Amino acid sequence: MGVVSKTSFSEISKSNYLFSTFNYFRLRKLIDEKKYFQKVRLGDFFEIISGFAFSSKDYTDEGVLVCRIGDISKASELLVDEMLSLPDDYFEKYEKYRILKNDILIGLTGDGKYFKTCLVDLHEPEILLNQRVGILRLKKDITTVAIKFIAHLFSTDEVQNQIRIVAMGKTQKNVSPFDILNVKIPNIDFTKQNELLEKIKPVKAEISELKNSKLQIVNIINQVFGEELKFDWSAFKKVKKVKTYTSSISKFANNLDCRMGIRFHNKAGAYIQSFLESKTSKRIKDFISENIVLGKSVSPSDYDEDGEYFYIAMSNIKSWEFDPEDCKKVSEIYAASNLNKTVKRGDILLARSGEGTIGKVALIEDEDINGIFADFTQRIRFTGFDPLCAYYYMRSDFFQYLVYTHKKGLGNNTNIFPSQIKEFPIPDWDETKQAEMVEKIKSQLDAQKVIDRQVEEKQQAINKIIEDAIKHAPD
Repeated sequence: MGVVSKTSFSEISKSNYLFSTFNYFRLRKLIDEKKYFQKVRLGDFFEIISGFAFSSKDYTDEGVLVCRIGDISKASELLVDEMLSLPDDYFEKYEKYRILKNDILIGLTGDGKYFKTCLVDLHEPEILLNQRVGILRLKKDITTVAIKFIAHLFSTDEVQNQIRIVAMGKTQKNVSPFDILNVKIPNIDFTKQNELLEKIKPVKAEISELKNSKLQIVNIINQVFGEELKFDWSAFKKVKKVKTYTSSISKFANNLDCRMGIRFHNKAGAYIQSFLESKTSKRIKDFISENIVLGKSVSPSDYDEDGEYFYIAMSNIKSWEFDPEDCKKVSEIYAASNLNKTVKRGDILLARSGEGTIGKVALIEDEDINGIFADFTQRIRFTGFDPLCAYYYMRSDFFQYLVYTHKKGLGNNTNIFPSQIKEFPIPDWDETKQAEMVEKIKSQLDAQKVIDRQVEEKQQAINKIIEDAIKHAPD
């Protein structure tokens, strides 16, 4: 049964963009119910700076960091370790796009449900801002705003709804910097802002304690696989520290490409390869139902935001899962011409290029997904091996260090190919053992999700403290 909503042309005219969708009026109603929240514009206190469209060909192994939209987590954290690098001289060349301490970063593209923000709390960050991310920076003459208080407001529905209602686009929602400045916030006395920050400080401390108690996913996976295979990770770390060693000309000739690089011949790579070969004779190629294949390239004219098929690029799997948030869609004609490059449940996509992303994998878990994978990704279809177990194995340092060792190229232009991936060792476990490995890992990952829920509950408690104070504040 459909939902019928009635409105008037005068109501439609209140929208700058003449929106008339059901979702618009739903959000409009929620916003109008919280008039006490909307007193002054963000633009009264802040300026906004949009990022620069840096080219991926400029990325380097080391240098100044660049913050992309994916480097802001939904938990309002800046993922510095995930950032790519640009040449050092870019820090001076693109001075306008420097991120400063106490900037509020906001993603200008989102899934329409939540627009990510974070407060920069680094002392002297050497980070540049990429496109589709904005900086909210306090105007120089403003002295009556507690920046941490404003940052908290962005996690409230009262602010998020004001952003959602002006976001445009069918599959990915975009919001303009102008609309961000028009978001309204409460006009709270500066002293009261600081009092509220003191009041929520104990809850923030509890959140920090919970976050610090979390285990990194890769450490959980390494522990489970390491215990089963009886691998000494501490010994491996010692081998990795060895930076100088001798070799011979004959060793440079013992591979098809006559590779002479230090990375390919490093002792840690040989150590982990030798260990895995002592445990299994099986290779990835022994458990795939078809050849590992590369994806399909795309041209700008092939994109269609009203299309039914996602175009899954490397950037959409860099978080170790398929993330549709910034995933473009392609036209019906393009999709029909590339049905052999689609994905289905159980497929694993592997990023085959680009420092910071190469080797990352994502397991397709959606039964009804319509997606075509990009040319810089590989599709791997397992048979006789649980895809989830394979996915965990490929996230482990066993597999990832092999990618590091075998990738070819310099700078950001490194690549790994299907002919290499299919020869990587993989444990020869029966169905029961695979299920056991999956259960051990999942049980620990579920425990981390419990912590995430506890963090969310405490964040909601902070939001309630702030909302109650705003609701009862004098006009």
